Amino acid sequence: MYSCHAAGNLVTEERRSGIRCCDTMKQSDTTNTVIVVPAYNEEASIGALLAEIRQQVPGIGVVVVNDGSEDGTAAVARGAGATVLDLPCNLGVGGAVQTGFRYAYEKGYQFVLRCDGDGQHPPSEVPRLVSAMNTANVDMVIGSRFLGTNGYKSTFFRNCGITGLAFALSLICRQRVTDPTSGFQMLNRRIMYAFSRSYPVEYPEPEALALARRQGYEFLEVPVSFRERRAGQSSIVGWGTLYFALKVFLALVVDRTRPVDCRYAKFNMESNP
Repeated sequence: MYSCHAAGNLVTEERRSGIRCCDTMKQSDTTNTVIVVPAYNEEASIGALLAEIRQQVPGIGVVVVNDGSEDGTAAVARGAGATVLDLPCNLGVGGAVQTGFRYAYEKGYQFVLRCDGDGQHPPSEVPRLVSAMNTANVDMVIGSRFLGTNGYKSTFFRNCGITGLAFALSLICRQRVTDPTSGFQMLNRRIMYAFSRSYPVEYPEPEALALARRQGYEFLEVPVSFRERRAGQSSIVGWGTLYFALKVFLALVVDRTRPVDCRYAKFNMESNP
C-alpha cells in the first residue's frame, strides 16, 4: 500500500523522542486525552461549544487553535477556560489542525480528539469515538454522519458530492469510507506524531485518510449524530459542492503520484520500538 521500505538500522525521530510505538492502545481517559478545536471567526458559537464540552466530558483538556480570527474568538475561548493557541495569520483548517496535533504530541497526550468550532460536532458523541478507540485495533476513529439509521440530512448537491467523493476515497483506501469530509476524529499517539510532522493543507480530511492508509495506519468509522452550525453558513453551497468534490478527487489522484515520507510510515515505527 505504500512504497517506502525500512532500513534495518534506521533510527527514526520517533524512536529518539521516546515513543513506545509498538505498545498496544491504552485505555483513554481525561488525563491522557485532549480536545483540539480549530476555529476561525467562531465567536458566536465557540463559547456554547466549550461549555458543552465541560458538561459532557468533564475534566478533559481543551485547546482552541485560533486561526487568525478577526473577531472575538480567542477572547471568548480564554474566558471559557480553554488553552488558546493564536496563529499569526489564517493558515486554513489543515494548518490549524496540524498545530493542534503538534501541541498535543509535545505535551505528552496519548490521544487527541478533534472537534470543529462551529458546533456541528456534539460533545455528547465523544464517548462513541472513545469506546471505539478503546476496543478496536486502529490508529484513528472517525465520526460518520452517514452511518446508522438516522442519516444526516443535507442538500441534494452536497449529498451528491460527498457520495461521489466517498466512493473514490473508498477505492483509494481499499476500505469503505462513508464520510470523507468529517472532522470529528480521535487519534492515538502514533498517528498524532505522524500528522504533527506531515499533514495535508488543501483538503485535509480526505487527503489525510488517503495519506494514513498509504503509510499503513488503520482507521474506523463509527456512527455519530451531527447538527447544524450554531452560527454562520458554509462557504460551499449549490453547484460549488460538486466543484469542490471534483477538486478533491483530482488532489487525491495527484497525491498518489507523490512518494510517501518513510520517516512517518507506521511500519518504520513498529520496526524501531
